[in-house]
Amino acid sequence: MRHILVPVTAALALFIMGIFILNTQLWYSARADSMTGAKFVAKNMNTILGEAQRATRTAMTVAAAGCDAEGQYRLGTEAALQPHLRTIFILAHGQIVCSSLPDNRVLLVNAMRLPDSPLMLLPEKETVNGLPVLLYQTVSDGSRIGITVSDRHIRDALGISIKGIAYRLRVGDTVLGLSGDATSVNAKGEHVGRLDAKDYPYSIEYNYPPLFSVQRLVSQGAGILLFLLLIACLGAYALYKYLNKSTPPEESLQRAIAKGEIIPFYQPVVNGREGTLRGVEVLARWKHPKAGYISPASFIPLAEKSGLIVPLTRSLMAQVVIQMNAIASKLPEGFHVGINFSASHIAMPTFVDECLNYKSRFERKDLNLVVEVTEREPLDIDERLVHTLNALHENGFAIALDDFGTGYSGLSYLHDLHIDYIKIDHSFVSRVNEHEESTRILDCVLDLARKLSISIVAEGVETKAQLDYLNRNNIVFQQGYYFFKPVPFTELIKILLSKPNVKVMVE
Repeated sequence: MRHILVPVTAALALFIMGIFILNTQLWYSARADSMTGAKFVAKNMNTILGEAQRATRTAMTVAAAGCDAEGQYRLGTEAALQPHLRTIFILAHGQIVCSSLPDNRVLLVNAMRLPDSPLMLLPEKETVNGLPVLLYQTVSDGSRIGITVSDRHIRDALGISIKGIAYRLRVGDTVLGLSGDATSVNAKGEHVGRLDAKDYPYSIEYNYPPLFSVQRLVSQGAGILLFLLLIACLGAYALYKYLNKSTPPEESLQRAIAKGEIIPFYQPVVNGREGTLRGVEVLARWKHPKAGYISPASFIPLAEKSGLIVPLTRSLMAQVVIQMNAIASKLPEGFHVGINFSASHIAMPTFVDECLNYKSRFERKDLNLVVEVTEREPLDIDERLVHTLNALHENGFAIALDDFGTGYSGLSYLHDLHIDYIKIDHSFVSRVNEHEESTRILDCVLDLARKLSISIVAEGVETKAQLDYLNRNNIVFQQGYYFFKPVPFTELIKILLSKPNVKVMVE
């Protein structure tokens, strides 16, 4: 299948790029969640060490008073009331002088040989029951106060439920995780995150989430993955359709002309005061088999640029002849039929012969055929052009300057050429409203036309105010949506049947 590899590759690239962006976002989110979890673990540890700090103050009071039965009772009570503490003991003169346990016992193998570091993680071999503990120590007035926290409470603090992330407590070079013994490590791991506590000498370490994880993508981004897949498929389909277009726009238009898809629409020209039908302007519409009717603004510029405007106009001329002949008996005497011709068409050596052949094919010989010169392209005024227009005049054609004032060199055309009508562009007529100053430009245009004895057709009449203004200024020929919009041939027949058959006189 033609060009199928490019759309598939593009879709795959789009999907992979989407996965990359999604994975990166989820990875950053997972790292942020990991740090948030570490802060929560640190908060739990601070709570435990806060209890140890408060118990230390009680032990300092007991140490100062001397350890007796009452003091030992106070230590035992304090250890029992603080939910996370295991034992409290006081070391002085190289021996245990007081403990929260009976007979001044401690659960450490050799507490006297331990350094007086503020915080220590002791492995299983340093405890009597073979379980690691956290030792919190304070030196005060020659005494050393130690408080132990069991591994169970530490692991509870570490056990934050974040999928794929494991936390561990680090004190110095010793770490304790969710399972196993406290172990010594030399340095921070390469892919390990670390949060240092502010109030106590410990850190919370955790593993960074993997940079890429299929499980994370599926569990957290399944909906987005489906959306990305849909977008990639739609993009591939659109690209496939684009790459497999049968023809470029110029060729599509050329085929449309050959197939007769460019058809004439008719914009009725009426007597603005009487409302009687005086003629039509032929406009092009593309009757697309799939898109329906296409406005000329979408294809006329392409036709002019590509040179297809000439065969397009010839096709319209042939269709207009057939259609006007079909209703010849219904047309008023002197009925105007105007067709727009581009500058490039008028400049062709065969133009006069084409127009004469066009005229000869009408059954009604009293029709007023109008050559409407468009100003979208510059018209080179030379001896050949003057001869062309004179030849058309001699053979009964009228010459109209379409969209006057909006294109190239309108005033020079009036001076150098024999123009029968000027068609005032809708952009001038649309300015007319109830305010007097709204007609200043149009007043000047109308005054110019009168002085040159040129008949006027007003285009784009859409409101009653515009109609009244034109009637006051004796502008007979008018066209616009106020009267009729451009219609196909069948609708034109209905309009003709609804209007009286009145002889058209040029006024």
